[in-house]
Amino acid sequence: MSTQKDSDWKNLGASRIPKLRMANFPNADEIVIQGLTQAPRSKDAVDVMLVNPPTPDQGLWIRTQHRVGRRTRENMVWPQVSLAQMAALLQPPYSVKIIDANAERMDWETFKQLLDRYQPKYYLTQLTAPTLENDLYGCFLAKARGAKTIAFGTHVTPIPRETMRPYPSLDFALVGEPDLTMRDLIDHLDERADERSDEVRKLFEKHDPDYQPENGARGEINLSKIMGLAWRRGGEIVVNLPRPFIADLNDMPMPRHELLPLTKYRMPMIKGPFTFIVTSRGCPAGCMFCIKHVSYQYSVRLRSPKLLVEEMMRLKELGIHNIHMYADLFTVNRDQVMELCERMITEDIGIKWTCNSRVDYVDKEMLQRMSAAGCWLISWGIESGNEQVLQRARKGTTPDKAKKALHWAKDAGIKNWGYFIIGLPGETEETIRETIDFSKSLPLDIALFHVAAPYPGTPFFFDVVENDWFRRGTRWEQVDMDRGTVLDYPNLSAERLLYWQRRAFREWALRPGPMMTYLRMLFTDLYTFKSAINVGLQHLSWATTETGFPTD
Repeated sequence: MSTQKDSDWKNLGASRIPKLRMANFPNADEIVIQGLTQAPRSKDAVDVMLVNPPTPDQGLWIRTQHRVGRRTRENMVWPQVSLAQMAALLQPPYSVKIIDANAERMDWETFKQLLDRYQPKYYLTQLTAPTLENDLYGCFLAKARGAKTIAFGTHVTPIPRETMRPYPSLDFALVGEPDLTMRDLIDHLDERADERSDEVRKLFEKHDPDYQPENGARGEINLSKIMGLAWRRGGEIVVNLPRPFIADLNDMPMPRHELLPLTKYRMPMIKGPFTFIVTSRGCPAGCMFCIKHVSYQYSVRLRSPKLLVEEMMRLKELGIHNIHMYADLFTVNRDQVMELCERMITEDIGIKWTCNSRVDYVDKEMLQRMSAAGCWLISWGIESGNEQVLQRARKGTTPDKAKKALHWAKDAGIKNWGYFIIGLPGETEETIRETIDFSKSLPLDIALFHVAAPYPGTPFFFDVVENDWFRRGTRWEQVDMDRGTVLDYPNLSAERLLYWQRRAFREWALRPGPMMTYLRMLFTDLYTFKSAINVGLQHLSWATTETGFPTD
């Protein structure tokens, strides 16, 4: 063994530093692009994954095709029937998988594992303002795994370019009614337009007769011909011509309810699971704050009572005996409602159901018939107890009409669920006080108080912008009717609106009648018992939270 003498030691650090060279980084892109990191397609791989992603806080959120996102204080698990409807339009020829991470209380790590398992070619999801970054994180994860990403909903419809621009992980946006645009896009990306079934082909021919898609040079798809689509052409975001509405909803296939986690969908005071049946699209009322008009606007399209009853029978076969008649306005057409009730009574269908309504779209006879057919609860958009606030919001109703309609419903044996909005244009602390007092005078079993939210595309949004009522530095996630507000009126700050929202609920709820309603919820079933305890703790914590203002 030899040892080196100290005199022979050479310190390489004493050498002259070499001249700076031009950078020459290794380039592995060409190797990777050939599929080095791409996993082989598994037996579980699907063509299309339709997704309601994990929520921002792992709590329960209400989200669906023509609604906004909000965290549910009532622990309602909202059925994703819009995804089931789209799945029905895709099969055949596509393999599909619906993931409702909200209903499954799924975290992002579990969601990533499902993306790896199902390896979707196309990833379809909804975007809402309060969950925007969260929703697009799902697109990011899917695109990183090779999927084409597609989004729809009430946020991307009015602002497609400014939704896509800051989020390059989103490839396509479906503007407006998404169903046929989704099928059209995937057919052409996947080169399966010739595989359409007769039923789907007739849908396009009947409801979009002037559309003739063309391929570009060398077999490339001419995306500019797909109506209702926003897409990327190089660095440009292109928004195509709008697609006509589906004129006859009876031509749509029955939603694939069996692909949903049906046992997970729950609603207060219901024993066991429930789900939706979509009865119509569109609402003729002119409420300036309502986001439903962004997607389906003011014309109404009905589904036939015969098909609705057939769908109920299918759901009974799947073990569902509780239904919410899901529509922008269920009672929009008296003839449809009366015929549906007659069919349910005649066929002794044995379904318990709920619905929404406006106080000026019902009458005493109609409510009695609804009750006889199994309706036990109606949710009403009451909004305010001040007639001038209602007029400015273009609500089209009055407090007197609300009181009469709710008493008719109570007399018919139907429970009343009232929704109120604090902070509509023209609101003052005095008008809020009127709304609180009015809510306590009504025969309500449940009441929720929200803060007015200027969702993009609504007349209220443009009013807020024009009058400079947006709080500075607003992000879309803050446009939330339930947990915050971006409104700053000259006479009512955001903090003051939130204070009155909590105070309104506290005054309404902490009375003997509402307390008995919550107590009855405890004994519906084990799930509802646990949920009612949770709801009670949430509401107690939420309603007693102060915002720096005195309580009196």
